[in-house]
Amino acid sequence: MSDQQLLRYSRHILLDEIGIEGQQRLQDASALVIGAGGLGSAAAMYLASAGVGRIVLVDDDEVDLTNLQRQIMHTTDRVGQAKVDSGRAALLQINPDIDVVALRERADAARLAQLAEGSSVVLDCCDNFATRHAVNRAIVAARVPLVSGAAIRFDGQISVFDPRLPDAPCYACLFPPNGGFQDAACSSMGVFAPLVGMIGAMQAAEALKIIMQVGVSLAGRLLLLDARAMEWTSIGVARNPACPVCSPCQ
Repeated sequence: MSDQQLLRYSRHILLDEIGIEGQQRLQDASALVIGAGGLGSAAAMYLASAGVGRIVLVDDDEVDLTNLQRQIMHTTDRVGQAKVDSGRAALLQINPDIDVVALRERADAARLAQLAEGSSVVLDCCDNFATRHAVNRAIVAARVPLVSGAAIRFDGQISVFDPRLPDAPCYACLFPPNGGFQDAACSSMGVFAPLVGMIGAMQAAEALKIIMQVGVSLAGRLLLLDARAMEWTSIGVARNPACPVCSPCQ
C-alpha cells in the first residue's frame, strides 16, 4: 500500500477492527454489483470510497431524467449514457486507484454464474424477482456471500445470504421461486429518494464487513425499514430444509 493510499484510508486504518490488514483485504477484493440504479449507486460509491480493489457493475439500462431524483451516481449531463458507463466515471472520480468494470448487459444464469465465481461478495441491487433468484442460484453454486437489498415507496429491506455458513438460509428460503411474489416498479409505485441511499449504504457496510471479516453479518436476519415512521423491524430467517436452491437434497 502506497503512502498516498495509507493517507486516503487512514480513518479506516485507525479502527482496531480494521487496521492495515483489513484495508488490504478490501484492496485485494472484487465486488459484483448487480444493478446501477438507486441501491447500486449508494452501494458502489461507498465500496469505491472504502477502497475495494475491483468493482464490477452490471446493468443494461441507460440514465434517464427520472432516475436523477435518487440515483446519485448519475448526473444530468450523463442522461442517455449507459448506467454502467456513467457509474464507472463516477466511481473513478471518487477513487482512481481502483479497477471498475462496466458490463452493459442483462446477465443470464450462465453469465451470473461466471461473474459470481470471481467475486469476493455479490450485491443484489436489482429491481425484479427473476434476477434476484438468478443471482441467488449463482451465489449458492459459487459459495459466495450475497448482500440483498430492496426499496419501494417508503419501505426498504436488507439481508445477507451466505452459503459458506452451514445453517444460513438463501434468498429462495425467504422468497420461494414459486411463491407468486409480484414485482413493484418505482415507475408506477414511486420511491422516497433517500430510502434507496439508506439501504444501498447498508448493503455496502455489510459487504465491507464480510470482506474484512469484521463484526457479525445480517445472515439469518431480515431488516425491514418503514421510512415514514423511521422504524426498523428485525425478523429471524431460518434455512428451509426443502429449499429448491440450497437444500443438500437438491
